[in-house]
Amino acid sequence: MKLKNKVALITGSSRGIGRAIALLFAREGAKVIVNCSKSENQAKEVVEKIKKIGSEAIAIKCDVSNEKEVKKMINKAIKKFGKIDILVNNAGIVYDIPLFKKTLEQWDRTLDVNLKGVFLCSKYASENMKKNDSGVIINISSSNGLNTTSPESADYDASKAAVINLTKNLAEELAPNIRVNAIAPGWVDTKMNKDLPKDFIEEEKKKTFMKRFAKPEEIANVALFLASDEASFMTGSNVLVDGGYKA
Repeated sequence: MKLKNKVALITGSSRGIGRAIALLFAREGAKVIVNCSKSENQAKEVVEKIKKIGSEAIAIKCDVSNEKEVKKMINKAIKKFGKIDILVNNAGIVYDIPLFKKTLEQWDRTLDVNLKGVFLCSKYASENMKKNDSGVIINISSSNGLNTTSPESADYDASKAAVINLTKNLAEELAPNIRVNAIAPGWVDTKMNKDLPKDFIEEEKKKTFMKRFAKPEEIANVALFLASDEASFMTGSNVLVDGGYKA
């Protein structure tokens, strides 16, 4: 088991990529804190699945953009498991609507969750990691943070580009004992993307060398590598996992 006796906090892990990471980490021996902002029932279902796997888990409802709630989540996780070894900043939102039809509230909310949330969770989880002189932080960015031609997701794209930049700054700030890396997924088959027009989805698949969207589990496999000792000399990196996408 690659993560035996490790404690992992995974934000936005009641569904999608976060859920896949939570389940895989549990199979590899980690105790898991499943975080959600709204879908408590789904989070509890993930906890039950983890327990059936044979590991330990708790669900914590927390808006990662709210400093007080983040502090409370970190404290509750440490009280339960004694430490945090791994933080996966996965929580994220997107409003796929025309750029100038976005409200300021929608714009701010996207940046609050996708960027501020990464900062807050990293800030308070790393305090515990520093005490233990070790830790791993993995930020889920996006291929949209590297290259995009989608004005309707400009706020999302900006937030993910900022996450990539923040990853490098966190890596320097927390070196040498805490490693910080990012994963930039391309299209992934999650509920977030299921409402996109079918013809659009098919066109995007054609632009991908693999001719399909990724499965959440394929992103989870990369997260497991980064969380494990196999990636012991990796920090400040952004790993692109897009199936060979070419716009």
